[in-house]
Amino acid sequence: MAGFVFTNDKCIGCNRCISVCPVLTANKAVVVDGKARIEVNSEQCINCGACFDACEHGAREFRDDTERFFEDLKKGEKISLLLAPAFLANYPREYESVLGGLKELGVNRIISVSFGADITTWAYINYITKNKFYGGISQPCPAVVNYIETYIPELLPKLMPVHSPMMCAAIYAKKYANITDKLAFISPCIAKKNEIDDPNNGGYISYNVTFDHLMKYVREHGISGRSAKDEIEYGLGSIYPMPGGLKENVYWFCGNDMFIRQIEGERHTYEFLEDYKERVKGGKELPFMVDALNCAQGCLYGTGVEEEKTKNDDILYEIQKIRAKSTKTSKGPWAAKSTPKQRLAQLNRQFSRLDLKDFIRHYTDKSNGHEILKPSQAELEGIFAGMNKTTGAQKKINCSACGYPTCEHMATAIFNDCNNENSCIHYIKDQVEERSRQAQMAAEESAAANIEIKRRNELIAGIVEGLNADFEDLDMSIQQMASGNNNNAQESTAITGSMADVMEFCNQMKDSFTDITALLDKLENNNNDITSIASQTNLLSLNASIEAARAGQAGRGFAVVAEEIKNLSENSRVTAVDSNNTKEEISRAIEKLLAESEHLVEIVNDVNGRMMTLAASTEEIAASTDTVTDLSSDLKSKAASLTTM
Repeated sequence: MAGFVFTNDKCIGCNRCISVCPVLTANKAVVVDGKARIEVNSEQCINCGACFDACEHGAREFRDDTERFFEDLKKGEKISLLLAPAFLANYPREYESVLGGLKELGVNRIISVSFGADITTWAYINYITKNKFYGGISQPCPAVVNYIETYIPELLPKLMPVHSPMMCAAIYAKKYANITDKLAFISPCIAKKNEIDDPNNGGYISYNVTFDHLMKYVREHGISGRSAKDEIEYGLGSIYPMPGGLKENVYWFCGNDMFIRQIEGERHTYEFLEDYKERVKGGKELPFMVDALNCAQGCLYGTGVEEEKTKNDDILYEIQKIRAKSTKTSKGPWAAKSTPKQRLAQLNRQFSRLDLKDFIRHYTDKSNGHEILKPSQAELEGIFAGMNKTTGAQKKINCSACGYPTCEHMATAIFNDCNNENSCIHYIKDQVEERSRQAQMAAEESAAANIEIKRRNELIAGIVEGLNADFEDLDMSIQQMASGNNNNAQESTAITGSMADVMEFCNQMKDSFTDITALLDKLENNNNDITSIASQTNLLSLNASIEAARAGQAGRGFAVVAEEIKNLSENSRVTAVDSNNTKEEISRAIEKLLAESEHLVEIVNDVNGRMMTLAASTEEIAASTDTVTDLSSDLKSKAASLTTM
């Protein structure tokens, strides 16, 4: 189960609770969902309530038995009340109606703990005088008892072994008034729950019902009734809740010649106890007794009292009225005119039937497992190094912003795993300064980088401007190349057509040469015929010449004809031979022309192939030109974008 004091969701981790807490390890700095907060370590907490006074955010709350008390009343449980003396001082006008309302809900008897305080005074004086128990520490305050049992067990032998007023009232109710009901303590104190639950206290009391929670419940449920009061008469025990109340009671019965050390307030009380431990160990002089209370203004303004009640001195004025009323009697222990010795005699007579042993209190050393570990010097130096505290001055800044009084206390808290270096404002400051320095360096580097970027941008702008001009030239060249390429394509197509005509001409010329060759062959045949005819004619001419010679004069004319025929035959033969010779020369020329025509055809074919390749290349150039044009446009766009960056 969680402790009586706990942290709620209002905590902002401001460290004020740490600054007032008497126990270094009772608070733990944590981060929950990214939010810093200070959690209560219930194992270490003594329920002193100092954090309630310090916290301005309402981040601390406490648990008590109020709800269970009312639930049990509804169930018909038999319950009687032990009423703290501070209740009347806090609620002088509501006191009787609230008690009446509780009676109507089923509360049986109402006994003021002021009467129990009278028993405590009687028991203290008797125990001290009979046992010479000087220098003892009073124990009505459970927070003080918690602290000694848990953190200064060396002082347990000096803790007064007499029950508190609450327990004395409970023991009296059970053992001497024979009340069998469950007992509920109407309480100004959160820590009274520790005392109620302590096994050493016999389970006499079942409920700790704080003023704060009780009155909230009373108002929320409209609890009120006919006037009712506590039942047993009491004396000066009614002023126990005020600072020095116990001391005044002792002085009342013993005189003020002895020295009673009075101490109040959370931090002062526990610092005093630490020093008192050393005083006891050193065998130094001690007071008659120590009247120690956790709360600076005593139980009147206890940890379980409503906050608004603590904002003025009204309660102090009320307790003075109660005090005056308690000492108005003219006889008995509370007679103002009697001497302390006479009052003490009357007190002893009043409680003569009580057995002091019934009111003796025992304590338990609870320090095991609750020790506040002390780091060695080497461990301390390691923690300081982690906090960036490397110089003597840094280790003793002692600003207390972390909540601890010194840097060494903070380091000890870290060593006990209840805090961390992030709670040190100077550690954070150093971190911030370092990050600021790095940021400054980064800013300077950024500024230099910006200058360099600006220079590069200017350079890029110049390059881009040049690129744009080059792109314009490139576009023009591409356009010219595209135009020239188109012209080349057209010319290539025309040349291809013309070469087809040349090819056709060559083929026709080959056909003509073939025809000429055939004609020449025919001419050769004709010449052969002519040569044959000429030979025959020449033979005839020879025969005619012979016959003319035979004829003599008569054949002379015939001889002339024969001669002419001979000449004609010879000329025909010569012409035929010459024609054949010419035909040979023509044949050779035609063969040469045919060969050259074949070569021309090969050239034309090669030209045609080259033109086809040129045409394909022209198409590829055209496609590449389109691609280059698109790329040029894209590069121009990107170049334009660079100038706007």
